Amino acid sequence: MTMRLLVLLGFLLQIPFVGAAEIRLLSTGGIRPPIEELIPQFERASGHKVSARFIGGPGVQREVEAGTAADVVLASSSVIDDLAKAGKIAQGTRTEIARSGVGVSVRAGMPKPDISTADGLKRALLDAKSIAYAGDGTAGLHFEKVLDRLAIRKQVEAKTKKTVAADPKNSAPALVDRGEVDLAVSSIPTIFERKGIVFVGPLPAELQNYITYAGGVTANAKEAQAARAFLRFITAPAAALALKAKGMEAAAQR
Repeated sequence: MTMRLLVLLGFLLQIPFVGAAEIRLLSTGGIRPPIEELIPQFERASGHKVSARFIGGPGVQREVEAGTAADVVLASSSVIDDLAKAGKIAQGTRTEIARSGVGVSVRAGMPKPDISTADGLKRALLDAKSIAYAGDGTAGLHFEKVLDRLAIRKQVEAKTKKTVAADPKNSAPALVDRGEVDLAVSSIPTIFERKGIVFVGPLPAELQNYITYAGGVTANAKEAQAARAFLRFITAPAAALALKAKGMEAAAQR
């Protein structure tokens, strides 16, 4: 029996049998790549099904506050905290998942600019003919602040294209992959969704913003027990491998 099977067996022994359930997951798009990889593993291990919907980070908070039906929510830690304070997250279910930074990508085969310093990043942004970022995502909102700090927002605004975090086919990295823009700024995990792009590197330390992701079971969840099992699964030691492979640092390993 392999170590992975042993870990899986140990996980299954911790989950009380509650019958097959369909869990409604509402998640920020910034954590999509590893979660999409973990969902089928969880379904095979538990017998439950997960119906997942990914949208921009701020949109998660708005939808939950508006009463959108969901059993489990994944978003930035600050969003989950706000929802918990508002009574939208069941007490005791807030779970830290992982964190990731904001990074830059270019199309495979293209020169990789030096963005290791603030000046280098500034030059790369000014030199790029076109730039894409998710205008409704947490990483994209931070990037706008970076442009202000570098005092180049007006200079690059005309050549930037804002994408929608909920649309992976037209995400910032996807536009780079198709050659529609020169450079993309996004949450690092989203860069690993595309095979035709290259990860240039994270934003310089002084301009970096680590997005910490957390989850919680909603206060009105229909499948609360299965939702709790899902949160345990994606934060188990075995799940840390999937998170790391997508450029994230699991909470359990920090």
